[in-house]
Amino acid sequence: MNDIIITGYSGFVGQNLIKYLENFCIQKLLVRYQSNQMIKVEDVDAIVHLAGKAHDLKKVSNPNEYYHVNTDLTKKVFDSFLASDAKVFITLSSVKAVADEIHGKLTEQHNPNPISHYGKSKFLAEQYILSQTIPEGKRVYILRPCMIHGPGNKGNLNLLYNIVSKGIPWPLGAFENKRSFCSIDNLMFIIRELIERDDIPSGVYNVADDSPLSTNQVISILAESQNRNAKIWKVSKGLLQSFAKLGDVLRLPLTTERLQKLTESYLVSNQKIKKAIGKPLPVSSKDGLLKTFNSFHTNAQ
Repeated sequence: MNDIIITGYSGFVGQNLIKYLENFCIQKLLVRYQSNQMIKVEDVDAIVHLAGKAHDLKKVSNPNEYYHVNTDLTKKVFDSFLASDAKVFITLSSVKAVADEIHGKLTEQHNPNPISHYGKSKFLAEQYILSQTIPEGKRVYILRPCMIHGPGNKGNLNLLYNIVSKGIPWPLGAFENKRSFCSIDNLMFIIRELIERDDIPSGVYNVADDSPLSTNQVISILAESQNRNAKIWKVSKGLLQSFAKLGDVLRLPLTTERLQKLTESYLVSNQKIKKAIGKPLPVSSKDGLLKTFNSFHTNAQ
């Protein structure tokens, strides 16, 4: 198999996938879909659908944009796949299609209850795909990654990097949370396995690194990447919670919502995809983060 359509190729995941597949001499057709464009798939073996509206942490996006792109566009691309001779369809959903908050560990059996428009739009796309009859000989994969990171990544990890780079102590050391991360290298490895092999069952798969990490551990890895000693302060939880409530009123940087996001746990099981592939993931949680943080340092120079 060597002819593949990639949508959303200009994004973070798309750019990394292009570079990754080049190492295996896989031919790619890069597609940028426009609004109301007719979608037709011809002479390809697989479609990797990455185009989507990312989660807006600043909450300024029009909610309709999520459904227009994440739901409606995915339906169009999937319908084109069903009508084509392509054998493999892979789409990137999100763990947020299931839950914005999770108690315990998220598995594929968890009953979906998305809260945000981002999560709801992803879930609606999943529902549509799963409601269709898949013709014999075709394989369909819905991947739900957790927080993806890697060289070129932008987001919360950059904020933590800036804090450590400036020598600012991390004041939330008293909170011992655990979060799952997803190295871009592990995601690319899984996508290639799904493209090249015909023995992996169709279905929904969570994607995460093997070991969850606390924010304190992430700060320590960040400091290690900069040859610094981690500065972690264990300020009283009660004091921070009171300060966050004050922040709600005075619109300070630390609010109760932001404190929760910074200290909550979000654990994602990757056992289903690992069992299906039958191979270990190539990158450990720590090594993946070190690669990401080292790229931040290189870009800052």
